[in-house]
Order: sequence, then structure tokens, then C-alpha cells
Amino acid sequence: MEKFVQPVQVRWSDLDPNQHVRHSVYYDWAATARLAFLSGNGIDTGLLRTLGIGPILFREEAVFRKEIRLEDQLEIRIELSRSRRDFSRWSIRHEIIKKDGTVCAVVTVDAAWLDLAKRKLTAPPTQIGDIFPKMAQSEDFEWSD
Repeated sequence: MEKFVQPVQVRWSDLDPNQHVRHSVYYDWAATARLAFLSGNGIDTGLLRTLGIGPILFREEAVFRKEIRLEDQLEIRIELSRSRRDFSRWSIRHEIIKKDGTVCAVVTVDAAWLDLAKRKLTAPPTQIGDIFPKMAQSEDFEWSD
């Protein structure tokens, strides 16, 4: 299965005074790509509100490899790197890549689904659980218990 790809446009406001991309922007780009994948597969904020659940992050980590400049053309590729079989907890890896194939950063998130009424972790309903197998799996993908 092919990785989901989200184009990214570097904006002037993404840069710090040294003209480097601000560290928090990488996390914003990753979140945008994740939500674009979910929304593109029918899991939008309206459905989440109706189901009374939402994603919750336990860990968000970025590894910075190469500098990104204002003029660079970028894309983010996402893949599932770990999951429980019921998709109640999962990890997604986001590769931020220049047009020439250079990997500039990797953002990894560990997450789960939260029942918004009970404020407790939950397994997702079928509508959501059926979407995760559509996400490309990383080469080192593993099922967790």
C-alpha cells in the first residue's frame, strides 16, 4: 500500500529569525497530514463529534535531519508504525521530505482514542477501526498488546 502524501508549502511565518523552520511548525505539519488522511477516509470532526470520541497523543517526537528553506518544495508521507489489533492505541510516523527525496525530519506520535463523555481510553467504533488498515505500514511495523 502506498503512503499517504500531503504537500506542504513553507510560509514566511513558519521561519524563525535565523530563517530556519520553527520547531513547532513540524508538529503542526504532521497534525495537518494526519487529519487530512483521516478526513480523506471519512473520519472528519463531525463524525468524531457524533461518535463522542477523539484522538489523544501520549508522545510526539521530532528528529531533525536537514535544514528546510523558504523556497523548498515539501511533502509529508505518513505510515502506521505500531498498533493494537483493535486500533485503540497506535503510532504514526511522518516523514517530511524535499522534492529531491531528502528526508528533512521525522515526526512520530503515539496516540489512542478517548471517549469524550467518560474521559477514558476506548477502542474505536467500526467506522474508525476500518480506516486504519488503509494506512500504509512502515517496514518495521509491529502489532502491540
